[in-house]
Amino acid sequence: MDRISVMLVDDHRVVRQGLRDFLELQDDIEVVGEAPSGEEGVKLAQELLPDVVLMDLVLPGIDGVEATRRVKSVSPSTRIIVLTSFADDDKVFPAVKAGAISYLLKDVQPEELARAIRAAQRNEAVLHSEVAAKLMQEFTAPRPAEDSVEQLTEREMDVLRLIAKGQSNKEIADTLIISEKTVKTHVSNILSKLHLADRTQAAIYALRQRLVPME
Repeated sequence: MDRISVMLVDDHRVVRQGLRDFLELQDDIEVVGEAPSGEEGVKLAQELLPDVVLMDLVLPGIDGVEATRRVKSVSPSTRIIVLTSFADDDKVFPAVKAGAISYLLKDVQPEELARAIRAAQRNEAVLHSEVAAKLMQEFTAPRPAEDSVEQLTEREMDVLRLIAKGQSNKEIADTLIISEKTVKTHVSNILSKLHLADRTQAAIYALRQRLVPME
């Protein structure tokens, strides 16, 4: 049986070593490479074309969300499992939107991680219970009125589209060449006008309204 090739992307050497030590005990899993940054992870994924990538979200340079998006671009068949310490709304949805198949926290039991890798190879998702609850809540939330989007200014529409693409406030500011403070104001206005609770709901709203193409 072919072994599942796995690549590790995490800026902490101790974390990478611990993951490697455990995964190399699995008969059907092989760690083929590791990278300490998002940029290096993308480059290595393009070279190795691994079956699965374990991706941290907080990385030097580009973050794990952007690295996930780029890895999926250069190696569409690679399945990405987010393995992070954070389950915040502004990290969960962008990571899933960027192409992550599973989202786990670093307190995961080793055996559960191995099962998630095998599931990813079968194109099956595994989500931490807290993350699954967040996504279920967001996707089952009542939809805002269809004409609410007409209340947004042109610039607020630009910001909403970039939120749906998983960009952070800083990235939106860089893209639109405005200050981060101005972005925060636009985000606040968008949430207020559309009667949404947070950025995740705003992103889902934009997707539902087809303001950005589904990937």
